[in-house]
Amino acid sequence: MTPLEQRALDWIEPYWNAEHLRRTRDWLLELEPGASEELRLAALTHDIERHFPGGPVEDLTKAPEENLGYRRAHSDRSARFVRDWLQKEGADAVLVGEVVRLVSLHEVGGDPEADLLQAADSLSFLEVNTDLPARWAAEGRCSVERGLDQHRWMFERIRLERARMLAEPLYRRVVAHAA
Repeated sequence: MTPLEQRALDWIEPYWNAEHLRRTRDWLLELEPGASEELRLAALTHDIERHFPGGPVEDLTKAPEENLGYRRAHSDRSARFVRDWLQKEGADAVLVGEVVRLVSLHEVGGDPEADLLQAADSLSFLEVNTDLPARWAAEGRCSVERGLDQHRWMFERIRLERARMLAEPLYRRVVAHAA
């Protein structure tokens, strides 16, 4: 772990869903043990905008695949927070540019590195959010079925075959938990 990664861990620690970010980095390393520092930093910070007030809010009346505007706003806002933090930390401009690019693509993938990040994000989401459908329903945000639909979408968006194989039991566990 580089000193910058350790500072990233410290930076994300107060975030209510920091475990998701840490597990995304862990899944990334499971999929690609030689992942670059840029990929590891993107994994650790990709959702950080949700820690700060004023961000976009997902419309849970829409199917997950229909919320692309929300996902773009979320990704872009996270990328801005990450860029500002990395610059404050004195990170190299090339590293900053690549981390920002990856964070911007973490919802959609699109190239080998972005697909790795997206897969690791989905694996972590499925792992740490087993109770999310029931929690969203209890909070009145949506039905259990809509919560399960979020998990289905997170599973189906994975492009990497190995990651899909790893995600399948995690997805089945969420479905069983909601039953």
